[in-house]
Amino acid sequence: MIAHGINHWRSIDGTASWFGKVGFKARRFNAWLSAGSELAIGSALVLGLLTSAAAAALAAIMFVAFWSIHRFAGFFVFHRPDEGYEYVLTLAIVALALAVAGPGSVSVDTAVGIAEMLNGWVGGFIYAGGLALAGGQLALLWRKPK
Repeated sequence: MIAHGINHWRSIDGTASWFGKVGFKARRFNAWLSAGSELAIGSALVLGLLTSAAAAALAAIMFVAFWSIHRFAGFFVFHRPDEGYEYVLTLAIVALALAVAGPGSVSVDTAVGIAEMLNGWVGGFIYAGGLALAGGQLALLWRKPK
């Protein structure tokens, strides 16, 4: 996610143009939101910082990518040029596992004593909240291109 965010950050104009081509309104806003979110999510997951929230945000991004682009290309990722949804689905499932299982013993969450409070059912609910936010973003800012 960090590498993806850096790539988007280095070319905000190109990213914004791409968002417009795939049906997003407020394409520049979405470009900044995407780049910033990907950098923050990747960093938080590496550090084990607010892991369930970071995992929920990862799932949200994957749901937006699935719904707006990848679902039209079928399952397998090698269906070029659009790429199928197997990769985004895999990342979303891994994010669910992280949200529910928690960050593990070597994490900021564990060091500050919040890891146990944010995993399990709570992590699952946080994950579901991320998906709900993704649905809101799609409802407000995306329409299938003609």
